[in-house]
Formats: sequence, structure tokens, C-alpha cells
Amino acid sequence: MTFVLGRSADTGQTGSIGHFLATDGSRGAPVALDLEHPHVGLVVGKRGSGKSYTLGVLAEEIGATPGLSGVVVDPMGAFTGLASASNARVVSEPTIRADAIPPAGWCQLLDLDPATGAGALLWRAVATASTLPEMRSAVDSPGVPAETRRAVLNHLELAAGWETFDPSGLTAADLQSDGVTVLDTAGTPTAAQAAVVFAVARGLYDRALQSDSDPLPWLLVDEAHAVADTVASRALRTLLTRGRHPGVSLVLATQRPAALPPVAISQADLVISHRLTAGPDVDALARTNPTYLDTDLRTRLPNGVGDALVVDDATESAVTITVRERRTPHGGETPRASDRCSDQGGRGAGDGSATPPEHAAAAHRSP
Repeated sequence: MTFVLGRSADTGQTGSIGHFLATDGSRGAPVALDLEHPHVGLVVGKRGSGKSYTLGVLAEEIGATPGLSGVVVDPMGAFTGLASASNARVVSEPTIRADAIPPAGWCQLLDLDPATGAGALLWRAVATASTLPEMRSAVDSPGVPAETRRAVLNHLELAAGWETFDPSGLTAADLQSDGVTVLDTAGTPTAAQAAVVFAVARGLYDRALQSDSDPLPWLLVDEAHAVADTVASRALRTLLTRGRHPGVSLVLATQRPAALPPVAISQADLVISHRLTAGPDVDALARTNPTYLDTDLRTRLPNGVGDALVVDDATESAVTITVRERRTPHGGETPRASDRCSDQGGRGAGDGSATPPEHAAAAHRSP
């Protein structure tokens, strides 16, 4: 019998995530996550613990579930292997419309205080334009001090260099179809990644408010700490606090939970924690402090790669699981020196070197 996390007494869509892990290391009953209802999820773990792998497992299940659409923001290029599934696609270097970012967002994006002359000029230009060229034209108008115009134009030129803004850029409608879309932002500047996250998160939310026939959207953001204090935080906070009503789910994955805003942890109804060792990160997770637990979360964090502690508000429980094996290739493994050795000069795979933890963990996961 499969135990379903994320709901207490209901039926509907679920996604396989793994098996219970006993204290002696043996594998128990299958464990699934509820996919019938919207959720706020948090997947944490230090580098190499299985965090991104688990996010990929969740993406696979979302993509295979009718009535759902998934969007994965992939800043490390770790999820392109999902494209091997028939219902998934990868968009490399995704673009968005410039007017997907509101005036206040543009001021934050370009670090121009709207109370200053340059910030006020940028605000007015964004409010009356829909493309970067139109914004530049609005800025380069008479009656504005040359120094102020030059400052704003230089910042807009910087944004143009990101090659992220395009009149035909992605919209929420482009992302609302059964399956999973991976937005590969590897190599994109952090500010541009933040703009993409804002546009996607806000677009999915606004569209969900207007439509009750689209698949329920799930937004998965890897390395979420990188955009936690950027323009993206505005839209992510909206999903964290109000996304459940229109049916938008959000899952943030990070190796640094201490870098996330407190609301990201407090609003999560599903927390999947792999190994953590840094004191501030362990403390940030422990501050969730569910009233239904009689033990300190610090004492229950797992050590094995691929093992995770799942804290579930719906069932008011905390259980240890081992995550199942991926069905699609995982691109987040750490490079190995032995893989780079030449046949003549280096040690080969059969030299007695130890199997890396991530490979050993994958070997005992169930399909």
C-alpha cells in the first residue's frame, strides 16, 4: 500500500517519490506525493545530497500527470535530461517581454531608486512603453537633463546586453500545456534570471486567476536562494501567500535555506530536507517548528545521499524516505576526475577507486 504525503483523506492524482527508509537502512512501503491539490514545497540540502535529483523526480511526476503543467527554472543546466520524456521540452536562454516587468520591478532590476531623477525617468519610460527600444525612445526626449538621460540609457543598454527581452518572448499561455517546460538559464546573469522568474511566476498567477480550464501550474525553481533578494521575490511572495487559491503550486529548491525569506519556509506545507550541515541553514529549517512534532528537526536530518526527511502539514508527520531513481537522465552530478583520465596516462574506472556517493545512492533507489 502506498502512503500519500500532502493530504489527509482524499483521492486523486499522486506522484511516486520513493520509499520509507527504516532506521536500519532497509526500504519500506512506497511513498507518493499528492498532486491533486496545489502546494507550496521546499526542497533543501547541501551540494551533492540529492536536492536537484529530487526536484527532477517531482518534475517527472508532474509531467506524467494529466491536468498539470510544470515549469522548471534551471540555472545550472541540471534538468535538460527531462527532454527525453515525450511530454517535456527545454527552452534554452528563454526570453520574456519587456512589459512583463512593471515600472517598480524595472527600477529594482536596474538598481535605480524611483525617488531619484534617473529612477523616476525610468519609471515613466516603462509605464508608456512595451519594448526596450520604445523605453529608450521615451527616455531620450527633450526636457530631461542630459546626465539623467545618459544614466538611464546606459542601464537599459546593460539590460539589452542580457538578450533576455524580446517582443515575442514567452508568456504564461506558452507554458500552460500538459507536460513540463525546462527554462535553461545556465550562463544567464542573475539579474536576467530574476526577471525571467518574475515574469513566469506573475504570468502563471495572473492567468490562473482568469482561467479555470487550464492545467494546474507547478513552478519549480532550483537554486532559489540566488533570486531570493531580487525583483523575482515580489512574484514569488505572491505565489507563496496567495497562489493556492487560483491553483498555482510553487516548489523552491536550495542548498541555503537560511538565504530564503522567512515566509518561504513558514508557508511551505511540504518540506523535503536532504543533508544539511551549515548551522544557519539547519537553524532556518528548524524554525519551522511544527507543533505536531515532539522532537527537534535537527536530530532527524538524514546523512545518506538520496535520503530525505519529509515534513508534511497535511498528515502532521515527519517521515524519512529514500528518493526513487530518476526515469530521465540527471544532469546535476558532480564531475569526476577519473572520467577525465586518458587511456594512457590516467587511472581508469577499474583502479579500485570508490564509487561516488551519488552513484551508490542511485543503485539502491527503486525504479
